[in-house]
Amino acid sequence: MAAVEIEESQWVLETPRASLRLVESPVGARATRTLSQRRQVRVRMLRRRRRTLAGIALALSIGVLAMPGRSFGGVTDTGLPTDLATSSVLAPGTTYVVQPGDTLGSIAQRINPLDEARARTALVAEVGSTVVVAGEHVLIP
Repeated sequence: MAAVEIEESQWVLETPRASLRLVESPVGARATRTLSQRRQVRVRMLRRRRRTLAGIALALSIGVLAMPGRSFGGVTDTGLPTDLATSSVLAPGTTYVVQPGDTLGSIAQRINPLDEARARTALVAEVGSTVVVAGEHVLIP
């Protein structure tokens, strides 16, 4: 590479004026690397990129696996995630015998504590009425 240097006139009789002169500059450290050294640096950078991408892919896969089951679409008719519905007392498809003091709201709360209104709507559709009588058999939707 070349650099520019300012040179001033040394003559006593002349008025001082500056001029530019092209001089040789020292070669930078990067240009002194051999071809094999540059290839080694490139290989290290490529390995680093691959490791980074592998780490990101691993983190994303762990994140997807950590999501709850309903994130994958497993939801019952009453809106309850399937993993909670199978662990509850009133699972879909079972028959519930109405006890004295039970209402559709209290039964719906046992079916789906997360979204009671949706479970109540499904119960009304199943029973065909908004009133339940003690001893009545209700199929849990």
